[in-house]
Amino acid sequence: MPCAQAQTVAELQRQIDELKALVKAQAEAGRGPRTASVRGPKRTDAGTRPAAGRPVESALTTSPVTRAAHADRPAFAIDRPDTWIDALLPPPPTPLVDGPSANARPKTWFERLSLRGYTQMRINETFAGDTTAPAGRSRLRSVHDGGISDRGNFTFRRVRLVLQGDIHERVFIYLQPDFAVNVANQAGTEGRGNFAQLRDAFADVFLDDERRTKIRFGQQKVPYGWENLQSSQNRLTLDRSDAINSAVPGERDIGITAFYTPWHVQGIWDRLAKDGQKLFGNYGAFGVGVYNGQTLNRAERNDDLMVAGMVTWPFALDGLGAMFKGQVLEVGGSAYRNRFQPEIRTGGVSPAAFSDARVGLHAILYPQPFGLQAEWNWGRGPEFDVVTRMIAEKPLSGGYVQAMFRVDHSPVGPFMPYARWQTYDGGWKVATNAPRLDTDEVEVGVEFQPIKPIEITLAYARMKRREADERRLGRAEGHLFRGQLQWNY
Repeated sequence: MPCAQAQTVAELQRQIDELKALVKAQAEAGRGPRTASVRGPKRTDAGTRPAAGRPVESALTTSPVTRAAHADRPAFAIDRPDTWIDALLPPPPTPLVDGPSANARPKTWFERLSLRGYTQMRINETFAGDTTAPAGRSRLRSVHDGGISDRGNFTFRRVRLVLQGDIHERVFIYLQPDFAVNVANQAGTEGRGNFAQLRDAFADVFLDDERRTKIRFGQQKVPYGWENLQSSQNRLTLDRSDAINSAVPGERDIGITAFYTPWHVQGIWDRLAKDGQKLFGNYGAFGVGVYNGQTLNRAERNDDLMVAGMVTWPFALDGLGAMFKGQVLEVGGSAYRNRFQPEIRTGGVSPAAFSDARVGLHAILYPQPFGLQAEWNWGRGPEFDVVTRMIAEKPLSGGYVQAMFRVDHSPVGPFMPYARWQTYDGGWKVATNAPRLDTDEVEVGVEFQPIKPIEITLAYARMKRREADERRLGRAEGHLFRGQLQWNY
């Protein structure tokens, strides 16, 4: 008899040890064997909206452990090890939902949306050049950076904050203001800086489950020019080129765009992104849209719509041999037609709408480690004629060629030296009276990233520029040191 009792105690101890091991394993896994899944479904109902401000913990409630609430559970018994888990673990949680479906809770607004951004602080120092000039002659200035002047030191070039996320399986939203915009002082001649301005406000509606086809509604980038579509957060050079950016200064307008990306093209871009390449963004292999045509944050002035489109296609070059392993060449083109009414010196806008149309080509050999990038465009647009003293439709052309070399590992972190030459002869339509630009510029620089949130760019530029003011003639020249600190968050 004592022997039998000893065996029973030993068997009970063994079961207790097994139970402890089981409970420990379940605790480490973060769930119990009877706990119901509480993760929201990948695809939610269109009408389901979470309560604003609901904390994560309140999305689930645990009912009191009572025999009435859980009558299906067997009662705890010391001699029945199969009932011990029910006594040690809480009952399954009860989902709270805002819609008719009670299968799982929807995500709260702060689970659907994310917040990110970046800030760029710059300094431009001219160590030789025409920073000042008598009336009627061009001074060394840039349409892309107001910090290039005879009085400039530190400036904020961009202070961006992005709110984005999927509010439905088929709808993505994107909102981006810029907090580093300069405005004219209403009471004097001195400008004021660091005002907020809307940059992007759009919604993507996906037409298929794979998200290869989408329609974008709202204020967005116009699909013209590879460099125009690339975010300034990712761009290697400090500024966009005059020739390409003059097509759509500010890069954006209000309209509707349709994008399509074949799966194998997206696969190449995904591989490049994973490798850390600087891509142009998720704008599709094919994009076509209609827009107001007066560019960023300007009221529409005529009943004509701007039509723009772009095609870009990456080719993996691995099949050409070992020396091309991992190399990708992307080529494409873009075009648009528009009717534009420039602002005039006497106030308001031109009563006449001028033809504004271009076609452009681009090619990018992604750095592995050496890379090349080039764009060129041709067209016609509004430009001030110094002879007739009137705005007229005139031809324009220009582009850039850029070389870069990528180093992934060094004592100062990843870095990429680059050199770019750009040229442009044509109008700058968004400036008063659409003055002519005549640009010839070489920039040599290096971008390095000592830690992931920080990017530093140092550059030398030899500039030959005509100032964007129809009252000043000729070209100014100068040599500049330029520096930028960018922090990402």
